[in-house]
Amino acid sequence: MREYLLIILAWVRCFAHFFNEAEVTDYESAKRCDTERYASYFHGMLERGFYFAPSQFEAAFVSTAHSDDDIDSTIKASCEVMKTLNS
Repeated sequence: MREYLLIILAWVRCFAHFFNEAEVTDYESAKRCDTERYASYFHGMLERGFYFAPSQFEAAFVSTAHSDDDIDSTIKASCEVMKTLNS
């Protein structure tokens, strides 16, 4: 099984997830990401009640409506999902 980095690119209040073996710096490197692995991540998060974009080429946003608890529970769920992807 190949291991991937979960690369999170962040800009002020938005971020994007990418599964790749190297840094994502442009469209060409983004196209080399593992979209099937992102789909598994997306569905794992969805099963836990977290709704991200179904395509890894879309951004997610954090707003003042999100509490510290919201963010902490999202990180916890993401860690759980990542463990299932790497097993």
